Amino acid sequence: MTIRDIRGFIADQTHMIRAPLVPEIALHLATEITPIWQATEAWLAQQGVEPPFWAFAWPGGQLLARYLLDNPDLVKGRRVLDFAAGCGIAAIACALAGAAFVEAAEIDPLAAAAIALNAETNGVALTVTNADLTGCIPRWDLILCGDVCYEHPMTEHIFPWLRDAARSTDVWIADPERAYLPRDALEPVTTRDIATTMELENATTRRTTLYRVLPNTAQDA
Repeated sequence: MTIRDIRGFIADQTHMIRAPLVPEIALHLATEITPIWQATEAWLAQQGVEPPFWAFAWPGGQLLARYLLDNPDLVKGRRVLDFAAGCGIAAIACALAGAAFVEAAEIDPLAAAAIALNAETNGVALTVTNADLTGCIPRWDLILCGDVCYEHPMTEHIFPWLRDAARSTDVWIADPERAYLPRDALEPVTTRDIATTMELENATTRRTTLYRVLPNTAQDA
């Protein structure tokens, strides 16, 4: 599976779309969930790729992107990681807002390719990695996470590291009230109702909150 094959698949299965909340950013996204899911399932059987979460601008990523574009001083000149970056909307917003360095991490090779393609489309430079950075010592000034608490195993895997990382760097998470979000470890920053679809979220809007992740304390350890 070459980069050319992957980019061709992304181009064939998506359209150029601007999320209503973030019209500044153009993204390769799916307009319907079933065709992209079925197409990716065929690839999954052949290539071992993940389901196409990268093909949608989820509420948490949209809120992160909107907040950063509206408050560029929060990111200007800083080193940023967009963790589990999906389509890359938050990472691209950081680059547009003047971040000194932006890294987008996604273990799915299709997602990584989509992020790189979306960055090129918007004329910004990003570093994209397939590595699982969970547990590594932070080398960034700001870590961003959008919509990462959709499953209990995922939350259990990443959240201890995020709280450890919060001791030395800013860590933000944006979430549309997912069931596994550990709210007692979070400090809300801003909340917004974000338009979505019944097909994706079983709702037409999702109330989404941007939080600051609180660091672990000696009592937590």
